[in-house]
Amino acid sequence: MKADREQLLSSVALAALRIGIAALMLRHGIPKLLTFGERAATFPDPLGVGHSTSLVLAIFGEVVCSALLIPGVLVRLSALPFITTMGVAFFVVHAADPFGDKELPLLYLLAGIVLLIGGGGRFSVDAWLLPKLRARFAKKA
Repeated sequence: MKADREQLLSSVALAALRIGIAALMLRHGIPKLLTFGERAATFPDPLGVGHSTSLVLAIFGEVVCSALLIPGVLVRLSALPFITTMGVAFFVVHAADPFGDKELPLLYLLAGIVLLIGGGGRFSVDAWLLPKLRARFAKKA
């Protein structure tokens, strides 16, 4: 009984973290998406892939992956670009900045790592859909 309660609380915590952190990240990513044309030529290019490509990668990590994290779709896979984007922001783009200026990317990075390890939890599309897909493919094999 106690184990069931702890699993339930862990799933609630993962859902709260997943939804909260992704919704907050959308606040950073959507303006980049909406002003793509104005930002593309001057966006930081920390990996040397080009300004526009760097902006596309940031938008993917911040908008697309966040949009998948909110309902809990492919949580562990979606967490990887999210983590990468925040890792680049913390360790490369803001490397020389004072800690207070790079604290937010670090918090997002740590939350992404928790989601990578913990998955989406019981209250995610993954928890509902993946068992159905596994059962369906197991019948074909």
